[in-house]
Amino acid sequence: MVSACPHCGTAVEGPPGTYCCHGCELAARILTDAGLDGWYATREQVAPRSRVADDVAWDRVQVHTEPDGTVTACLAVDGFRCASCVWVTEKMLERTDGVRDAHVSYASGRATLRFDPSSTDLGTLAQRIAALGYAPRPSGDVATVDRDTMLRLGVAAFGAMNVMGLSVAVYAGWLDGMDDRWAQLFRWMALLVATPVVTWSAQPFFRGAVQGLRLRVLHMDLPIAVAVGLLYAHGVVATLRHQDGYLDSVTMLVALLLAGRLLEARGRKRAAEAASTLSAVIPRSARKVEGDAVRVVASDTLVPGDRVDLGSGDEVPADGVVVAGAGLVRMAVVTGESRPVSVAAGDRLVAGAVVEDGGLQLGVTRAGDRTLVQQMAADLLTAADAPRVPTAADRLAPLFTGGTLLVALTTWVGVASIAGPEAALARAVAVLVVACPCALALATPLVGAAGLGALARRGLLLRGVDVLDRLAAVDVVVLDKTGTITWGQPRVVSASDEALRVAAGVERFSRHPVAGAIVEAAVARGIPIPVAIQIRETAGAGIEGTLDGRRWRVRRGGPERVAVEADDGTVHWIALEDRPRDEAVRDVAALRRDGRRVVLLTGDHEAVARRVAADVGVDEVVAEQDPLAKAAWVGRLRDAGHRVLFVGDGLNDGPALAAADVGVAMSTGAASSVLAADGVLAGDRLAPLAVALAGAPGIVGRVRHNLRRSAVYNILAVGAAVLGWVNPLVAAVLMPLSSGMVLVSAARTEPGVARAAAGLEVR
Repeated sequence: MVSACPHCGTAVEGPPGTYCCHGCELAARILTDAGLDGWYATREQVAPRSRVADDVAWDRVQVHTEPDGTVTACLAVDGFRCASCVWVTEKMLERTDGVRDAHVSYASGRATLRFDPSSTDLGTLAQRIAALGYAPRPSGDVATVDRDTMLRLGVAAFGAMNVMGLSVAVYAGWLDGMDDRWAQLFRWMALLVATPVVTWSAQPFFRGAVQGLRLRVLHMDLPIAVAVGLLYAHGVVATLRHQDGYLDSVTMLVALLLAGRLLEARGRKRAAEAASTLSAVIPRSARKVEGDAVRVVASDTLVPGDRVDLGSGDEVPADGVVVAGAGLVRMAVVTGESRPVSVAAGDRLVAGAVVEDGGLQLGVTRAGDRTLVQQMAADLLTAADAPRVPTAADRLAPLFTGGTLLVALTTWVGVASIAGPEAALARAVAVLVVACPCALALATPLVGAAGLGALARRGLLLRGVDVLDRLAAVDVVVLDKTGTITWGQPRVVSASDEALRVAAGVERFSRHPVAGAIVEAAVARGIPIPVAIQIRETAGAGIEGTLDGRRWRVRRGGPERVAVEADDGTVHWIALEDRPRDEAVRDVAALRRDGRRVVLLTGDHEAVARRVAADVGVDEVVAEQDPLAKAAWVGRLRDAGHRVLFVGDGLNDGPALAAADVGVAMSTGAASSVLAADGVLAGDRLAPLAVALAGAPGIVGRVRHNLRRSAVYNILAVGAAVLGWVNPLVAAVLMPLSSGMVLVSAARTEPGVARAAAGLEVR
């Protein structure tokens, strides 16, 4: 007797209730002991086969110790197939002795655990997750590949290509009078190849259909499962009767839909990758001051009140206040600005900032997952768990499903009473064939992919078709300043030749970005650069040296100003600024088309931000905002009913990119901003973004037009099937007909985007 393993569904020899292995039996016992055995009746898909966790040194995984003695750890978990997998894993962990809190994210594939180390350990918890059939691993390790779906797709694609070839031979035989012996041979071969496609590759659709019925929810898996099952059954009966079936249609349907699912799964963990990249800016070790000694410790062991020594090149390991010393610190992680700032006793620093020059002692105020950077990473993961906005196809799916099944059932009942059950079955199957959900399922991805390609050729790379829907509704464009509409590096805009000569002579050996800008300007003017002597550079105070018999000092003279002072009282001034990018004025004007509101949102000084905004034509400025404040400001706009597009490039822009309806990063920006964004600008212009805003409504409108046209096609094709006008050859023509209409519409997408670009006078 053959039955299915109650836990993973693997076929086993034995009565119902027989497990395939001790692992699945252990998993079932764990769930029963935790009171979670009801999950088996509500799960959407069966669990993967249980397996023991890989040989990992779990005691070396980085954890954070809480003030109450509990520890917090984050694990990546591979193998989640549906929301039920997440639910049962989370509940099982919560009911494990010693676990205080457990949160499992389906979007990011991560489990955050807080537990009492005296009652359990990370290795034990990982083993319990593995016993359920999922694969836990340290969050920094490489993710495993979804081999199951890839294998199912490979089998389905192989079967579809071969069955199509055999079916074409049979259809050609209708015209040339093929001997029935050869036609029957091709039919049996097609049935043999199609069988593993239906019985194994299509299993996820059958499971989803059963789950939908249990939950009384109509979704696309139900008509797919019914169509696949009936088409295969019809193919078996037709082959036995020396008739032609629809095996080519069923194998192609399974292959296309599996390919779509595999592509959709590729983007699930992008937010988790972004959070990991953001958290990586915090160093793993710190030089902790203990009395008169300094000891190197892990940065996650720091607690408020500790003191840490920092020198040139060090990364700040925790949030805190400078208690001694002075220096130059690059705060790009917070403000996004590339210029280092002077800090001294009493100034605040955040984890991830880099000491460029000087020596400091930091008093820790926040460490571990309470630092600003870790909060930013947590925001990215929270955004990843936000529910996806349903597309038009999602909203139409229940109506399509119910209508298709109702028509097929009515056809079978009505025709059976008139022409008999055999004719009724043939017509009901024909209804399911011609009303195949392919046209509905492809309307969005095909046209959307054409639109994504057209925008990519113009310099904007979007992550998915769903971004186009949100772009079409944008009414507020929020721009970061540094690196987005400016170049991100200081440049000399005003200085006398003498000022440049002296300053370059003193600064020529300095590594400060301002020094580089001054030397570059002197070289550009052809000024011979002298060599100063007795150079002395003081972090946060400037640099001085002797030149032409006088002692010169170069220091900051205010926002975007440098003072060059001599010991006899002579003073020269050098003005610097982070200049707007080329064509920034034109690009901002294009973004403001159709009444859109454009806002400059930055962490820089108010005066500098307003100067840049005036230069590029932006009227509204919000300055001196840290990363979380940027995200909160964007969130308030959305709460007010606006649809917000945010453009940024810095490590600090991750939360705002995630908080916006659409986040777009510059390709030259920080890795975390690129990973957190919905799209990336390939060049240094905003023009492709303006083209996307102008072209997205047309692309979305074309998708909706395809959905309406698909509905008309289905009405006509189903009517023909009900009347008995559809045989296998007609079905083979009608099935791709609706998809062909979608392809024609997709081909017209590129000219539509080109017209939008021409209307904006950008290329």
